[in-house]
Amino acid sequence: MPITVDIDVMLARRKMSVGELADRVGITPANLAVLKNGRAKAVRFATLAALCEVLECQPGDLLRWEANDGV
Repeated sequence: MPITVDIDVMLARRKMSVGELADRVGITPANLAVLKNGRAKAVRFATLAALCEVLECQPGDLLRWEANDGV
């Protein structure tokens, strides 16, 4: 998928665990793992907004587009 999720980068910068982020955002650690590992097919704007609020970042800090080779 050409969208890459960089939640790990922001977690490291904030010295925060996945469990703590999930608790503060209000989603399960399992759902956060799906998003974090790039397996999610969609993300609600409310969830994205909550992630940005807790991590004190912009959506572009969490998501980026990468061109596929050969396209």
